[in-house]
Amino acid sequence: MKKHYLLGLLPFLMSPALAEDSLAPDDFGKAKPLRPVATYSIVARDAETGEMGVAVQSHWFSVGSIVSWAEAGVGAVATQAFVEPAYGPWGLDAMRKGKAADKTLEKLIAKDENENVRQVAFVDAEGRIGAHTGAKSIIESCDQQGEAYSVQANLMDKETVCAAMAAAFEASEGDLAERMMAALEGAQSVGGDIRGKQSAAMIVVEGTRKDNPWEGRVIDLRIEDHETPLAELRRLITLNRAYNLMNEGDALVTDGDMDAANKAYEAASALAPDNHEMVFWRAVTLASIGEVEASLPLFKEAFDAWPLWRELIPRLPHSDILPDDDALIAQILSVE
Repeated sequence: MKKHYLLGLLPFLMSPALAEDSLAPDDFGKAKPLRPVATYSIVARDAETGEMGVAVQSHWFSVGSIVSWAEAGVGAVATQAFVEPAYGPWGLDAMRKGKAADKTLEKLIAKDENENVRQVAFVDAEGRIGAHTGAKSIIESCDQQGEAYSVQANLMDKETVCAAMAAAFEASEGDLAERMMAALEGAQSVGGDIRGKQSAAMIVVEGTRKDNPWEGRVIDLRIEDHETPLAELRRLITLNRAYNLMNEGDALVTDGDMDAANKAYEAASALAPDNHEMVFWRAVTLASIGEVEASLPLFKEAFDAWPLWRELIPRLPHSDILPDDDALIAQILSVE
C-alpha cells in the first residue's frame, strides 16, 4: 500500500465520528505551519475519458507523499505551500459524498486557521474546480483555472509559471497524463522553482467510482529524489503505459481474444523493448493456454537476456501458473 494511502486512512481510523454537516475534525488546520514543501502542480479532469489526476514538481524530498491525492470517480487534490495534508483525505471524503469541489474547498478553507499560507486545488468527477492561494504564499505565487483544471505555484523563479503551465496543458494532445506532464514541463521551461528541482509525482485515476479507494489507478508514480525529476517521471510514465498494456493483454487472453491480446503485448514491447520480464510473462501466458510454439521464441529471448528465468520455470506449476506437465516444462527448458 502506498504511503499516501496510509496517511489518507489515518484520519478516518483515529478521528472521532464527524457531525453530518462537518467536513473535517475540529483540529483541522490548527497545526503550526513549518516549511514550504511544494512548488507547482496541476489538478485536472479529462472530458473524454473522465480520468482525473494531479501532478507536481518540487525542490523538496518525496513531494508526492503529501501533496498529491486522488480517488477514482471522486476527484483529485493538490495541497502545497505550507502543506496541510489533511486537505487530501477530507477533501476526497466530501467529494465522495457528492459535495462540489469548489464548495468543499471553501468550507475547509473557512476552518483552517492558517489558510493564508496554504495553496490548494480540487477537481471533482464533474470537472468542477476549487482553488485557493493564501495571501502569505511565498512570492512568486499564482493560480490559474481553465476548463476542468487548475494550475498553482509558489516559490517560483518568475511570475509567468502559471501562465506557462496553462498554455502547455491546453496546447498539448494525448491523454490526461501526457497533458499534465506537458504542464509541468511548461513550468520548468520558464524557470520553475527558485530552489531548483528534486522530486515529482503524478496520479491518474479512472472516472468511474470503484468499490475500494485503492482501485482504478491508471498511474501512480513518485520520483522521490532525482537531479532531473521531470525527465525521470516521463520515463516512468512510458514504462507505466507498457505495463498497463501487458495487463490489458493478459485480460484479453482470459477473454479468448488472442489477436487483440497480441496487439497489446506488441505495443507494450514497443514502449519497453529492453524489458525481459514482460517478454517472459508473455511467454508464460501463451504456454499456459496451449500456445506453446508461439511461446518458445519469447522464452529464448527472455533466457538470453536473463538466464535465471530458466530456474523459475519448474517452480511455476506449483502455483498453477504453468500446467503440471513434465513434457511441457522440458520443452520450454530445451530452448537454446
